[in-house]
Amino acid sequence: MTETNWQTTLIELGAVTADGNIQNFGDAVKELKATATGNTLCDLTHLGLITLSGDDAVTFLQGQVSNDVAQLSGNNAHYSAYCSPKGRMLALFLAFSYGKKLYLQFSQPILAPIMKRLKMYVMRSKVDIQDASNDMMRLGVSGCEAMETLTTVFGKVPEQDYDMVEVEHGAVIKLPALDGHHRYEVIVEAAYALDTWNALKVTCTPVGKPCWDWLDIQTGCPDVLPKTQEQFIPQMLNLDLLNGINFKKGCYTGQEIVARMHYLGKVKRRTYLASIASPDQPAEGDKVHGGDGNEVGQVVKVAPNLDKGFDALIELRIEAKEAGNIVWKNIPVSFGSLPYKFVIED
Repeated sequence: MTETNWQTTLIELGAVTADGNIQNFGDAVKELKATATGNTLCDLTHLGLITLSGDDAVTFLQGQVSNDVAQLSGNNAHYSAYCSPKGRMLALFLAFSYGKKLYLQFSQPILAPIMKRLKMYVMRSKVDIQDASNDMMRLGVSGCEAMETLTTVFGKVPEQDYDMVEVEHGAVIKLPALDGHHRYEVIVEAAYALDTWNALKVTCTPVGKPCWDWLDIQTGCPDVLPKTQEQFIPQMLNLDLLNGINFKKGCYTGQEIVARMHYLGKVKRRTYLASIASPDQPAEGDKVHGGDGNEVGQVVKVAPNLDKGFDALIELRIEAKEAGNIVWKNIPVSFGSLPYKFVIED
């Protein structure tokens, strides 16, 4: 990733970058502690953002992704998978509607190939697809006082997970959070990003990408990255538990495989919250092995934890998880509980 003008502004405010992402603001350990116990503010430009507009945008996207795009009313957001014809995930979107456009937010490193692939299928449809990553800045706000902070700045906040409210120059989406905390994404027009950042910074500690990744992991929100594209059917990443699949909508690419697993098969692989006590950071796509030495799954998402190791979301065979003795590079993997509180739709 190349450095953006917004990131340059954050660097002037003390941000430290690596690989094109904001890593911290000078003290990664302190920032992670603040993420677990305090109120934090995070730049989210590590996530790409594209828009779809035009008379046929909804119809077009409806035939491409796993969730019901027609339900995006401007008051809500949802996860959705973009799959290959074999039902394997090419991308995982957080989708929402704002200003008469559909927005898809997902891992920045796969933005260019996903845009190219979507445009291949536009054909004669009246759809315009654009990269909006530098037009709308996205900020993550988390903490026990996050709701009060956003209410002070914007006057209102969404109340339920994945609810969205429009505010001056942007919108706010409520995301799943740790117990006792609240977590939100603020989408703001680029021209007003710095003013918004400064207003939120009054009560929030600026933190880097690893802190937001850690929150995603604790709340079971997965990701699809270049190394893990076409590795997962949506249910393997718990998308059915996150209401990221609508089984009542019409056909979309890969739908037959996804629906067959839901109606006729049994999900044999799931994604779990895990910890790895290692000084070396695992990477997304790294394999994990069972007690017999056989490969049983892989790392989906990883971030440093407060125990000088790493927390991760790991996808693996259910029977292997139940058998235990899972290792990464011969280092034992321990497991926690995911706080899913979502209704599974029939």
